[in-house]
Amino acid sequence: MQTVAPVVAQTKKNFLAANWQRIVWAALFLILFFSPAPQGLSHQAWQLFAIFISTILGFIIKPYPMVVVALTGIVLCSLTGTLKAKEALSSFGDTSIWLIVTAFFISRAFSKTGLGQRIAYLFMSKVGKTTLGLAYATSLTNLVIAPVVPSNTARLGGILFPLQQSISLAYNSDPAMGTERRLGSFIMANAFQGNLVVSAMFLTAAAFNPIVANVAIDNGIHLDWGTWFLGAIVPGIVCLAILPLVLMLVWPPEVKKSPEAVTIAKGKLHELGPVKREEYIMLGVFLGLIFLWTVGAKLFHVDATIAAMAGLVVMLLTRVLTWADLAAEKGAWNTLIWFSALVMMAKYLNSLGFIPWLTEHLSTSLNGLGWQAAFVLVILSYMYAHYFFASSTAHTAAMAPAFLPLLLVLGTPPMLAALGLGYAGNFMSGLTHYGNGSAPIFFDSGYIPLKPFWLLGLLFSVIFTVIFALVGPIWWEAIGLVQF
Repeated sequence: MQTVAPVVAQTKKNFLAANWQRIVWAALFLILFFSPAPQGLSHQAWQLFAIFISTILGFIIKPYPMVVVALTGIVLCSLTGTLKAKEALSSFGDTSIWLIVTAFFISRAFSKTGLGQRIAYLFMSKVGKTTLGLAYATSLTNLVIAPVVPSNTARLGGILFPLQQSISLAYNSDPAMGTERRLGSFIMANAFQGNLVVSAMFLTAAAFNPIVANVAIDNGIHLDWGTWFLGAIVPGIVCLAILPLVLMLVWPPEVKKSPEAVTIAKGKLHELGPVKREEYIMLGVFLGLIFLWTVGAKLFHVDATIAAMAGLVVMLLTRVLTWADLAAEKGAWNTLIWFSALVMMAKYLNSLGFIPWLTEHLSTSLNGLGWQAAFVLVILSYMYAHYFFASSTAHTAAMAPAFLPLLLVLGTPPMLAALGLGYAGNFMSGLTHYGNGSAPIFFDSGYIPLKPFWLLGLLFSVIFTVIFALVGPIWWEAIGLVQF
């Protein structure tokens, strides 16, 4: 008996260590679901909140893959009688969701055809003679491919990170040799931080951006692809122009000239050979989509999602992509499920009265402030809460549905409130080495140690926010986007 007890205790300890995420996830749901609803809330609204917040926690601590957590949430909505089956599945036809799913499919063509790499090496061959030139070439590449590559991980991990790594190693800048500061630390930091700005500039450049757009639409604010881009283009370009210059001051490379990068780029372009038929088609579809999402949307009233699907159909009919390519694009199918779950829950949390109830309680604590001060306080709270999140998607889904109505109640101009949350949601994702999908890739490379990674994240979150706060309002008022 004396030997059994320690074995049992150790087994129990091992079980808890291996399953703590699942235990915490299930416990939170059960505690909230069976707790009495607060005063002023219906039991149905409280039950849906229990399912929603458990889903968000599942996204953060990951007891199972995100899509499994999302499916569980959808099923619980119906099985518990909180929502009807039709209501629980209602968001699978949402156009915002299919826009981002279709963008995932189209992004596959960038990598399959090699056009993404060709664009990157082309920019590098033209302006890559200096370290600053390399930095701007990276941002230009990101700007070109971002509208139709909605995954930070795919864009940075699949195209830009390997490029930065190859250049770094060519200059003997290698963490294993202790020479990361020669060049690699600088261009890695530029690529990572610059991506936050690029992601903020396009509705389809990050999978979580459409969550904000969807919340905006639910609150009567028409925030489409063109409006999002138009609002971000001027302050975004200013941010991208300033980024490498600031890095030169606070995180400078030892190497300032990079003629070998041009040679590398020209060699890679030679390996790629002449532009292929598939690349021409991909380029034509890309330019057509940008036209339809901006000017065409106003002239021909083409829905952004239908425009994206039309581009996808062109690539399927011309065999640039096949159905097998689409079926293998796991990111798209995963997004379809988790995004649908979140949009559905946010919609019914609002219609069942939870969001208005929460907004009313939050607004009472800010009633003494003018809308300008309240706007700053809410946006900063929204951004820096990201230290507690390991997913920009989970953060946006958890806070945007409550914070946007809060800003509106406090008197913030509607479009300013929506754009503010949308852009801030991108700047916050670079605060830590776990804040978005691409952060671990850059951190684990060894080029940016933990302390500078966090300090650079904090510094540029402030710089980008200040630039958008100073340049943005002037630009937005000039084009009639926001009336102050």
